[in-house]
Amino acid sequence: MVPKVKKSRGQTMREWREFLWNPRTREFLGRTSSSWALILMFYVAFYTFLTGLFSLTMWVMLQTVNEYTPKYQDRITNPGLMIRPRTDSLLVTFNVTEESTWQTHVQALDAYLDSYNDSVQVTNNVQCKPGTYYLQEDSGDVRNTPKRSCQFNRTMLGKCSGLEDKTYGYSEGKPCILVKMNKIIGFLPGEGKTPYVSCEGKTKDNNEVHELQYFPSNGTLDLMYFPYYGKKAHVNYTQPLVAVKFVNVTNNMDLNIECKVYSSNVKNDDERDKFAGRVVFTLNIGSGGSGSS
Repeated sequence: MVPKVKKSRGQTMREWREFLWNPRTREFLGRTSSSWALILMFYVAFYTFLTGLFSLTMWVMLQTVNEYTPKYQDRITNPGLMIRPRTDSLLVTFNVTEESTWQTHVQALDAYLDSYNDSVQVTNNVQCKPGTYYLQEDSGDVRNTPKRSCQFNRTMLGKCSGLEDKTYGYSEGKPCILVKMNKIIGFLPGEGKTPYVSCEGKTKDNNEVHELQYFPSNGTLDLMYFPYYGKKAHVNYTQPLVAVKFVNVTNNMDLNIECKVYSSNVKNDDERDKFAGRVVFTLNIGSGGSGSS
């Protein structure tokens, strides 16, 4: 076996310089200018083709998309519920004697209800006839947009509006929780009958919830706020709310509260979907000193 001859540093440097540019063959990085030109032309043509194919695919797909209505919204047929103030893990806990523990909830409600101020509603929205759907259908290809929205005035939330009581009852241990039904484009709840929200303690905690008040009365979600036509068409849409005031519940313990919307075409008992037609949150009203939870 012939032993391998180790190249000197100078020889190695010469070979690298020759690889970068060979004056005898006029090659750069091992290729002539014509070879580099052919490769460049190939990749320009290849990536131009890919760009064109991608653009064509996107254009074809966009022709099937309705900018006002999601293509597969029929897969979401059952609205869920959510609460405000919204907290991590749906845990609303505070101590009546410590303002710092409930002030964040008050500030969150203030911010959320800002768009519900009567002055804003009168400016942006219209008064509608209660008890009937507010239908604003398009006429063929002629779109009836932007859709008008019905007024939901903050004063409709009564003791939970933050107008009479700036702390929404948190300062006296009678907090307000806002419940809203998630929006689904075109959904008509109740099949002509007004849906309503009702809350109670879940399972064993039901005995610890003694008195609740609802605003609007009976926890109704009036039909005039439906259907919802989408963010782009329904620009000033104001989502109806139900405020629940916990007037008398057992303090200093975690209470699992379940709120459900009752409507003929809304399921609220599907164990596979904990948010379908309902929401469960934990409420803990501390009433002692700094040592109480």
